[in-house]
Amino acid sequence: MSGLPEPSPPILHVDMDAFFASVELLSRPELRGKPVIVGGRSPRSVVTSATYEARRYGVHSAMPVGAALRLCPNAVVVEPHMSRYREYSRVVMGLFREVTPLVEPLSIDEAFLDVSGARRLLGESDRIAADLRARVLAETGLTCSVGVAATKFMAKLASGRAKPDGMLVIRASETLAYLHPLPVRALWGVGARTAEQLERLGLRTVGDIADAPLDTVVRAVGQATGTKLHELALGHDDRAVETESTEKSVGHERTFDTDVSDLDELRREVLAQAGRVAARLRASGVEGRTVALKLRFSDFTTITRSHTLSTPTDLGRRIFDEAWEVFSGIDLAGRSVRLIGVRMEQLAPAGRVSSQPALFPGDDEPAEEWHDAEKTIDQVTARFGIDSVRPASLVRAPRSGETADRNGTRR
Repeated sequence: MSGLPEPSPPILHVDMDAFFASVELLSRPELRGKPVIVGGRSPRSVVTSATYEARRYGVHSAMPVGAALRLCPNAVVVEPHMSRYREYSRVVMGLFREVTPLVEPLSIDEAFLDVSGARRLLGESDRIAADLRARVLAETGLTCSVGVAATKFMAKLASGRAKPDGMLVIRASETLAYLHPLPVRALWGVGARTAEQLERLGLRTVGDIADAPLDTVVRAVGQATGTKLHELALGHDDRAVETESTEKSVGHERTFDTDVSDLDELRREVLAQAGRVAARLRASGVEGRTVALKLRFSDFTTITRSHTLSTPTDLGRRIFDEAWEVFSGIDLAGRSVRLIGVRMEQLAPAGRVSSQPALFPGDDEPAEEWHDAEKTIDQVTARFGIDSVRPASLVRAPRSGETADRNGTRR
């Protein structure tokens, strides 16, 4: 048996290359080969995506567009089109599921695939990955990078090393030889601070962590993180590809074009965001128990405050009431607000409306009636657009310019 070739590893991590920017280039082919930044045009806009030509100048996601243009003055800035990205994501994920039903989307543009059962019909994993890359390109015009490995961690590491538009296969027998020379920052979850704590003890490579006693690693970064990093350094990662996942949170946030100190304007923005968060909760069939409010001030100081409800909710009115109560308890100390966001956490499947209190404090209508009203609004906005029906206090206000996060966030 020792003379038989080693089976190809079963886990694929597929990551679309500069996804948002690449989708924009499909309709702007004249920009191919040029530095392109996807982002808004307001003074406070941030980079959503950038082509690799722009990234060579140091441009990266989440940095201010103004800063990106200082690094790369000849870059072309294009507005984002989320509806296009969602449509292409739907097509790409559909292609993944034609290969195997075991697909775990991580975000709009990347996913894990377990091809253990597909290998008998479609061939070894490296052949499956190569064919999948070719099919994605042929049917969408987009490129992707694929990592093939025995575990999820190694597959994701491999796809990152294969970018852009490449493929890397790391077989089980090659895992430690490939992994151990890498710097500690290659391990999942190791950022600058964690790396500094490890390096202070002389743990500079993944191999150093693997060779060190577990107690030493734990002493550097704590029990949970230390145990996880030690296991990954030894090549151990028993996480399976999960085909179903629940969003951990749903939120919206907005960076204002100019800092805001007017309480009425801030209140209207919180009201608008609460309504949109509630609509997303209902669309996903979930409710949340914790309302979180995020504020960033003009000096870039950022705070987050939250309140946990006695019962979960997907009602915009209740989310707003709780978020504004949280806001009212914050001492602004004369500071202006640069960014504000509303988020619901501790999500669970919906269906508990009847368990909510019949009346909210000060309300005259039962919660069920508010739920019916907001469901009706969902139907109207689905047909005529998200701002077609708004609370009266928002009718004369500027339409909300919030940006939904990628978590699910799908971070």
